[in-house]
Amino acid sequence: MKVTHGVEMLELEIETFGQWMVFNPTLIWDEEGAVLIDTGVPGQMQAIRRAMNRAGISFEQLKAIIITHQDIDHIGSLPAILQECGKRVKVYVHALEKPYIEGERPLIKLDPNRMPKEKWESLPPVLQALAKNPPRAKVDEVLEDNQELPYGGGIQVIFTPGHTPGHISLYLKKHKLLVAGDAIACLNGELLGPMPEATLDMTEATRSLVKLADLDIDSVICYHGGLCNSNVKAQLRRLVGQTE
Repeated sequence: MKVTHGVEMLELEIETFGQWMVFNPTLIWDEEGAVLIDTGVPGQMQAIRRAMNRAGISFEQLKAIIITHQDIDHIGSLPAILQECGKRVKVYVHALEKPYIEGERPLIKLDPNRMPKEKWESLPPVLQALAKNPPRAKVDEVLEDNQELPYGGGIQVIFTPGHTPGHISLYLKKHKLLVAGDAIACLNGELLGPMPEATLDMTEATRSLVKLADLDIDSVICYHGGLCNSNVKAQLRRLVGQTE
């Protein structure tokens, strides 16, 4: 008999600027339908579809997409998925990220007006083109800290700003699982704190770790680095201790 409740970490592999990268969106489902957390870079819709199919979930079951934050590797395939799935799929983001995802404001980390001229000119042409015409999608509902979404046994929103102003992580209490987005990363099973080169506000980002360390979790899915399920609580406490 098919399992009617589940969580699956997806693996999206892509070659970008001469190196291979892996992104890890998360798929959650129950008898009501499926929820996708983050959507890879532009052009990965079919890879997401294949990964969902391997988990036994079709695009037709998708009913919601939660975006953890505005970065291009998280929103990239959102417009294509919505075009394929139609209006039945609701898009959720934190209120602070909404104007960037809807295209009212340029994506912060790709805004040529915010970066030195030399850095802008050093970007590959394809990235400059994306900066000028980033993926855009209508947001159906904005999220608040500690809000609970009624999917997959309950998905709690944890406001974890720093990486971007409206970054969120998601806590699946039923599974004792944290979907961390880019609040933390994982390397060979070890949790890593915020990466300064990719974090807009390190003070806020390190403060956000305290919230995560207080959760009752057994495992973490990091968008970069995948699943960590070894001494997670101790690792998070160590990260908080390092930043205090």
